[in-house]
Amino acid sequence: MVLDLKVARVYRFNGDGPVKAVCDVSICDEFLIKGFRVIEGKNGLFVGSPSEQGKDGKWYSSVFPLTKLARQSLQEIVLSAYEDDQY
Repeated sequence: MVLDLKVARVYRFNGDGPVKAVCDVSICDEFLIKGFRVIEGKNGLFVGSPSEQGKDGKWYSSVFPLTKLARQSLQEIVLSAYEDDQY
């Protein structure tokens, strides 16, 4: 199965914080998911999913890939767009 994921927008942050950018991703040019984050972790950059705060005060992911292929594709596409000056 080939996933048709595209980065629609990248908003980069200046500064020393761990969040380096926020991205919006389209799926098959039919759905837009807003709020993926590019985060600098201990082992380098990774993609964080959009999340929302529950009534208990904890944060929960509102979007997450169900397969390893989907997770890898999302990671590659978002990080590639982050490193590209086009966005």
